[in-house]
Parts: sequence; structure tokens; C-alpha cells
Amino acid sequence: MKPVVPPGFGPILRSSPVLDALGGFMSRGEGDALEIGLLVGPSHLNARGRLHGGVTATLLDTAMGYMLAARTGGRRRLTARLTIDYRSAADEGEWLQVFLDRAAEDGRKTLAFGRLLAGERLVAEVTVLFIDAPQKPS
Repeated sequence: MKPVVPPGFGPILRSSPVLDALGGFMSRGEGDALEIGLLVGPSHLNARGRLHGGVTATLLDTAMGYMLAARTGGRRRLTARLTIDYRSAADEGEWLQVFLDRAAEDGRKTLAFGRLLAGERLVAEVTVLFIDAPQKPS
């Protein structure tokens, strides 16, 4: 299978040391149209040659947080709980994309629900509880 990244995707809009170390995290668009995905490469695999569950968790946590922030004017949140239901494996060369399906706010908490797809195949479902990040003193 020849790796294919959908048109318009480029390096993720905001990186971090862990994302730089893993590599391959990509985004396109902004605001409500922000999309985040990953082209599964050799550095993302477990000993069995499949996508490592920790990479899946990192992708989902990062993407859900970035997409939620983009849809709410950049509001920063911290992950309080990340629940993942793994549904199928992913292989090297597959394009994975995260979808933020819905989010519900309650005070300083936001509960977000999403999916990770490889094409039309469900790889994982995720529920994330975010809390507003404390303001740093000036």
C-alpha cells in the first residue's frame, strides 16, 4: 500500500517535544474546520508491527484537545481523563484521522467524544474529560 496523505495536510499546527519525537502528526484547516491525522510510520509501531496503543492515545489526546481549542477561540484545557475503546489495529502506511463528534461543557469541565478512523474503518473511540487550564501568574 502506497502511503497517501490527503491534500492540504501539513505538519501539525502546534508541535511539542513528544510529537516531534514521534513524527508524522499532521493538520489542515482551522477553527471548526481543523482536521488532525497521522500517517502511520515505522516509529509508531509496536513489536508486532502494528500501531502502538500509546501512539493512538497520544494522537487522540492531542487531536481532541487541539480541535476543541480551535472551536472555542483557543481556550486551553488539560486532560483529566482519557478513555479509549480500541476497535481495530492499524498498520504502517495507513492514514488515520481523528473526528471530534461532540462536546458538552459544564462549568470548567468539557466532556468530548470522538473517533479515530482509517478510511471508513473504526480504529478507536474516545471520551476525554478536559478541565480549563489554570491561568499562569503574570
